[in-house]
Amino acid sequence: MTVGIAHSSLFLSRPNLWLLLSLLWLSIGDALAAKPKVLVIQSYHAGYEWQANYSRALHDTLAPLAELEFFEIDSKRLPEVQYRAAADQAWERYQQLGPDLVIIGDDNALQLLGPKLATTATPVVYLGINNNPRHYLPSRPDNISGVLERPLLRRSILHLHRLLNGSLKRVLVLFDNGTTSRTVWEEEFASMPSRQVGPVHAQIELLGDYGRWQQTVEQAKAQGFDAIVIGLYQTLVDEQGRHVPDQQVINWTSEASPLPLFAFWRFAVGPQMTIGGLVLDGYSQGSEAASIAREVLEGGNLPVIPQSSGEGRFVFSRSQLQRWQLALPPSVAEQAVLVP
Repeated sequence: MTVGIAHSSLFLSRPNLWLLLSLLWLSIGDALAAKPKVLVIQSYHAGYEWQANYSRALHDTLAPLAELEFFEIDSKRLPEVQYRAAADQAWERYQQLGPDLVIIGDDNALQLLGPKLATTATPVVYLGINNNPRHYLPSRPDNISGVLERPLLRRSILHLHRLLNGSLKRVLVLFDNGTTSRTVWEEEFASMPSRQVGPVHAQIELLGDYGRWQQTVEQAKAQGFDAIVIGLYQTLVDEQGRHVPDQQVINWTSEASPLPLFAFWRFAVGPQMTIGGLVLDGYSQGSEAASIAREVLEGGNLPVIPQSSGEGRFVFSRSQLQRWQLALPPSVAEQAVLVP
């Protein structure tokens, strides 16, 4: 009897044993289930198709291995004087969350938050950057790299020249006057009002006022242009200074234009929009950035040299091709994605 009592004192009672095992199992489960945290700081808003598409790509690649949180600065719709306050809120959220990795979407967010993030040890992957990142960062920080966005203006215009059977002599390139648009103008047009692209004379207009945009579109044919290529149009405001929804802008432009409309970005292609062309899309940018982020989360390093956006893709609207009675050359048709 004495031996039995002494032996039993070495063990927990059955209820306590089950409780200990349950707590141990929960602790192990929590440790195994814990995923790295990724904060995605976005320049724009969820309704902007470019951002929606790259967000989908980030989710598709990273959601299985990380907890994603998205913060929007909303700089397509907010007046510029409010950018800093929105960026301060993003920084506050970064400090609260303590993420394992940050993803920065587009120029405004990198310009506003890049210098601060460069002082941290947090790996940062950017995407959709039109300008040279060195313009936004105080040096070449080891913890920041990513994917550059390079609109395919020259190649797009040359392809349009072939699509229009050599009849394209003068093209009007229309942009709003947001940060990205100004960067494209500086990079692609050397801050000049026009440039020669092969046999095509390309003139660029950066407009902030929706009324001027409408007037420019309506007068384009009378001004001697053969076609219009739409760049960005998401920051236009009306005469009261109110933001004009981008879908309203592109739908009106498609309806009112006396000339065929083409595009540099996929989000502008479709019914009541543009015919299309050689375009960039947000999903491919997001996929490239997600691949870099996944490698870092799995123990790899950031690329020393930023990657450039891909070769673009031919995307055309069937309804708009029919409206303007255009047929794709066989060499383009066999590569093209056709949307309604």
